[in-house]
This record gives sequence, structure tokens and C-alpha cells, in this order.
Amino acid sequence: MLRVLLEPALLFALPFAVYILYMSVRQRYPFAVEAWSHSRVATLALAGLAVAVVGVILLGAFAPREKGAYVPAHVENGRLVPGHFE
Repeated sequence: MLRVLLEPALLFALPFAVYILYMSVRQRYPFAVEAWSHSRVATLALAGLAVAVVGVILLGAFAPREKGAYVPAHVENGRLVPGHFE
């Protein structure tokens, strides 16, 4: 469950991290209030949203898929057998 929340959050934060890196390379203090105007934050938020949406779509499209029938977890002879694909 953590992966489901963490992947889009990291993808959303990617433009902000790139902007901080860009400001550091230009030898400017990236955490100054002047560096974070409303228009820059809005642009970074929209870019982060776009990256997150595209990333989630691509991750879903290219994720490995198991073929066959899923056998759910069950108890056999008093032991728990985890779910698996057959």
C-alpha cells in the first residue's frame, strides 16, 4: 500500500527537486521566499501533476503481469498457504 502512495508522491515532487537543483547550480539560495513566487509554484505544481499522471499511466501499462489463474491464500492441513498464480 505504501508503494501506491509513494510512487505518485515522488513523481509529483520531481519538478520541485529539479528546480532546487537548478537554483543551487546557479549559486542562488533555493529556499529564499523570492525564489518561490506564486507563478513558479503553480507552474511546478502543474508540471508535477503532469509527471505524476504520466508516470502512473506508464507504470500501470508496463508493470509485469502474471498470467494464469490466481489461487487465494488458504489453509491446507493446518498451514497457511500464501496466494499465488498457477
